[in-house]
Amino acid sequence: MSVPMKQVISGAFDTLSHAMETYFGKPDENNLSDDFSEAVMKSVIKNTRVLLSDPENYNARSELAWASAMAENGILKIGKVTDFQAHQIEHQLGAYTNCNHGAGLAVIHPVLYRHICKSGSKRFARFAENVWGIKPKSSDEATALAGVDALAAFIKEIGLPTNFSELGIPEDTDLRAVADSTNITAGCCEKLTYDEIFEILTKCK
Repeated sequence: MSVPMKQVISGAFDTLSHAMETYFGKPDENNLSDDFSEAVMKSVIKNTRVLLSDPENYNARSELAWASAMAENGILKIGKVTDFQAHQIEHQLGAYTNCNHGAGLAVIHPVLYRHICKSGSKRFARFAENVWGIKPKSSDEATALAGVDALAAFIKEIGLPTNFSELGIPEDTDLRAVADSTNITAGCCEKLTYDEIFEILTKCK
């Protein structure tokens, strides 16, 4: 209860990020671990919203603590090859700057997901429908993009930064060095190149 709201919200988004990075790992087939991930993600979204109007709400804070344990205790990862490309990018950004981890992830995730969601449109469409309540659009790709838009809108709603300028990243930060030193994962939909990571970082400015 003594944790400042700024850090509570940052930590809540990190929890959401852990669940997403596991959910978008492989395999793409439906499985119980993914069902658990969806429940964790929806709980984080719901309880973060509760805290926006009631910061002292014990139940919401305790549910976020429980969700954070679920997101990293290994249960969601059973049967999954996780991705964690957003984390790898943010870790390097944090190595070159003094940015907050959860806030950095909040800037990176929508840009990264817009870049890759066409390659995994079915999985991203499921995310849009089951986590954000998006009604199916004319195609999986359109539904997928609507889900990423919902994620971006949530980030703005809860007061996290939406670009590097809001995050306080210095304009002269060597984003090429950040990109070239990032660990590249197998990827959920596609394996990125260093040039693609640099492009993603540039779009985050």
